[in-house]
Amino acid sequence: MGKQKRLRKMRGKWGPLTLSLVLAAGLLSGCSGSASEGEAENKTDKLANLNETGMPIVKEPIELTFFTGKSPTNGSKFEDTLIWKTYSQMSNVQVKFNLVPFETLTEKRNLALAGGDYPDVFYSARVGSAELARYGQQGVFIPLNDLIDKYAPNFKKLMEKYPDIRKGLTMPDGNIYSLPSFYDPDLLSMLIGTPLWINQDWLKKLGMEEPQTTEEFYKYLQAVKATDLNGNGKHDEIPFSAGGVNVLIDHMKGAWGLGTSGLGHKLVDVDPDTGKLRFIKTLPQYKEVLQFISKLYKEGLIDPEIFTIEGSALNAKGQAGLLGSTVVPNPETVMGRKEFTGLGALKGPHGDQLYAHVKVPMVHVGAFAITNKDPYPEATIRWMDYFYSDEGAKLYFMGKKGETYTSDANGNLKYVDEITNNPDGLTQDQALAKYFTWLGGSYPGFVTEKYFKGSETLPNSMAAAEKAKPYAVKNILYNFNYTPEETEVMSSIGKDIEDYTAEMEAKFINGSASFDQWDGYVNNLKKMGLDQYMSVYQAAYDRYQAE
Repeated sequence: MGKQKRLRKMRGKWGPLTLSLVLAAGLLSGCSGSASEGEAENKTDKLANLNETGMPIVKEPIELTFFTGKSPTNGSKFEDTLIWKTYSQMSNVQVKFNLVPFETLTEKRNLALAGGDYPDVFYSARVGSAELARYGQQGVFIPLNDLIDKYAPNFKKLMEKYPDIRKGLTMPDGNIYSLPSFYDPDLLSMLIGTPLWINQDWLKKLGMEEPQTTEEFYKYLQAVKATDLNGNGKHDEIPFSAGGVNVLIDHMKGAWGLGTSGLGHKLVDVDPDTGKLRFIKTLPQYKEVLQFISKLYKEGLIDPEIFTIEGSALNAKGQAGLLGSTVVPNPETVMGRKEFTGLGALKGPHGDQLYAHVKVPMVHVGAFAITNKDPYPEATIRWMDYFYSDEGAKLYFMGKKGETYTSDANGNLKYVDEITNNPDGLTQDQALAKYFTWLGGSYPGFVTEKYFKGSETLPNSMAAAEKAKPYAVKNILYNFNYTPEETEVMSSIGKDIEDYTAEMEAKFINGSASFDQWDGYVNNLKKMGLDQYMSVYQAAYDRYQAE
């Protein structure tokens, strides 16, 4: 039958409107087929440009845009540092790092994701599990399972060695949407991260031994306040300061037997008696922790600016020789002070002695996530996988031999004198910022003692870890991944509970809320849905254990 006859027959059978729709559908189908063919050709061209192994990653240069978290210790432009100049030349991948200060990171990241104005990759952006699950299901973050299997041999090998990585990364839908920042579980100094440091020179001047208990720590702080230890004729010594009072809470709670699961779950831990999760922040022991810290605050033993102080201001006080104790990665590198020693686990008033300030080895789950706007996902995963290799870790943390580090006959690496003893008086971290961007943390990659020579692996940090080791948390819980229904509870009721406990912690410590209000505080949490919150938490924990 001829084409015209067929059309007349169709018109008679279906009518003109129906026929128009059929023809339109046929035209659209034809256009769709052409578009699909074009996309397929484009995909083929991109894969043809990809080298599946070795360097460069791509034959012809490509460009990517990263949303990137920035620490105060980082330089102002990542592209100008040695590490990224070198890797750009090696890989043929040109990355534009759009830097966002960590102080405003969460807000700007959430706005970008919610508004659709996001880049190819979120890098060092601290994307949480809930965001990964939500935006992964929406297609904003792409699944990495197949990409890892085919293009990320180094990370795949790491997951095989440490199965908890895969367990922590896999969302309830079975997909992996991110690559993490992962610390070697055997490198305790890195998992501690920021020990409780005490001024050893001032201890000697006071004729005091290193504190072993919370009471001895309290006595030391009292002595610092009462004595002109820096010899300037003023009582300007600050017994304790840190970037927020919460870090002192995290160091003290182990002295009351709390924090049995490490720092990954700050509101709950595992009850050693029952094996079930317990909500820490309503327990009588926790009330005692806050009462102890409140006593320090009321007696002027804690910096009055502790609730608002920023890292640069804290470091300036340290550089000026005003601090009796602090919590930072290392006073030697961030303050230029070598007179501090790290404390081990302090024994509490009831005999508890637990070093609870231990991070989860997978410290940032969403350190690296590829979005659906990335035109080169295969090249991008290869770009990142390099830093989970020995060669990549060496480049990322140590740089170039002869320029930023030297190596002895045994293969031990060491930064050059310009970095460790800077002629211009820069601290080690300040000198490193010219070459590297790992300062401040949150970066994706694998941290081992062999290649990481930051403040956490200096002799005094390693010594602090040795003191902590006998009492350090052994059963560290990694992150839990929640179902969509559970996520809804955790992002609503859970968020309200987290905000309320943080608010009341500060009020109990600074005295704007009396401890006579404790029972009311506990009852308020119950009214907010604490039982439902804990039910969801326990269900996620049970799944975690079953896996």
